[in-house]
Amino acid sequence: MPFFIYKAKNRAGRKIKGELEAPSLELAQNVLQRKGYTNIKVKPKPKDIFEGTFLEGKVKPRDMVVFSRQFSTMINAGVPILQSLNVLAEQTENKKLRRKLYDIKNNVEGGSSLYDALSKHKDVFDDLYINMVDAGEIGGVLDVVLDRLAGYIEKAASLKSKVKGAMIYPAVVVTVAVIVITIIMIFVIPTFSKMFAEAGAALPLPTVIVINMSNWFRANAIYLFLAIAGFIILFRILYKKIEKVKIVVDRAILFIPIFGPILRKVAVARFSRTFSTMITSGVPILQALDIVAKTSGNKTIEKGVLEAKKSISEGQTLSEPLEDTGVFPSMVIHMISIGETTGALDSMLEKIADFYDDEVDVAVSSLTSLIEPLMIVFLGVVVGGLVISMYLPIFKIAGVVSGQG
Repeated sequence: MPFFIYKAKNRAGRKIKGELEAPSLELAQNVLQRKGYTNIKVKPKPKDIFEGTFLEGKVKPRDMVVFSRQFSTMINAGVPILQSLNVLAEQTENKKLRRKLYDIKNNVEGGSSLYDALSKHKDVFDDLYINMVDAGEIGGVLDVVLDRLAGYIEKAASLKSKVKGAMIYPAVVVTVAVIVITIIMIFVIPTFSKMFAEAGAALPLPTVIVINMSNWFRANAIYLFLAIAGFIILFRILYKKIEKVKIVVDRAILFIPIFGPILRKVAVARFSRTFSTMITSGVPILQALDIVAKTSGNKTIEKGVLEAKKSISEGQTLSEPLEDTGVFPSMVIHMISIGETTGALDSMLEKIADFYDDEVDVAVSSLTSLIEPLMIVFLGVVVGGLVISMYLPIFKIAGVVSGQG
């Protein structure tokens, strides 16, 4: 059905505007009149050519944090859900989120629950968000749950940005190094090689090796880059399509040197924060574990969490299956076990998450301090080695000329 935009006055005489879905312009006007609106102006919503495409943009974590906090505040102040959604849709700057909120408002207005309306937009509202909202609606604490969700999204985004920050520096340095080496190999070394050939002088071994490498690289550069691109594409396809490949890779990622320990800390912090947030919000523990497994982002952790779910459904403990994954440190397992025994699992998980957030901070800082000198040494040895090997014959020729003089 088409969408229409409208301006009107509500029963209280306030000017309002919004969007609604209706079969025709006349029916849209009738819907607004039945609500008691006056001074109604309705027109078809102009079609946005970017709507529904990647050009429309993404809904960023910051957008979700602002929306959740404002929604929470309005619900807490006693503003009806429909009116809250309409106001939030009007004022949000993100086009995609605005479109989604108007659609959610129309669905709720048509008799759907907020849970059902959000479920139609899983590209923006994930299972975690939807199920927590459902628990908040049922428990009559939607405002509290929304505020909790805002805090969770904020901390999860912060954790993700820390890891990205740790990866960016080495990635940039390696990229620059590859570009510099490629330029030297393709353009600089052949010039020197031609000059040395014209001089007819015997070349030192390092220079001969570098010239041969340059000749091979120039002859095979295209094939080399195609092979690397092909490998990356093939790996991505296999990783997405074949479950066993994903399981092996996800487990290996958590145990690789240097980066592995950080990623394990991130995984523990994410698991603990997500699980704690859901339990505190009133989501049943088995349902919470199912969602935590789906949102873990790692098959090794997902398998462990699903085993934990099975264990609990059979009347056993949560801690033992998590220990079997080999990802969770013994301290975490003991704390979870104590939380289960004392009935304070949610607060214990929150403490674990806070602790590992701090651990990630320290690990990222240490990694940055370690990688910086290593990258400088790497660049100095590789690029410096290539340059020196090209100047060795020049020094030799200069020495011969000097001796003859």
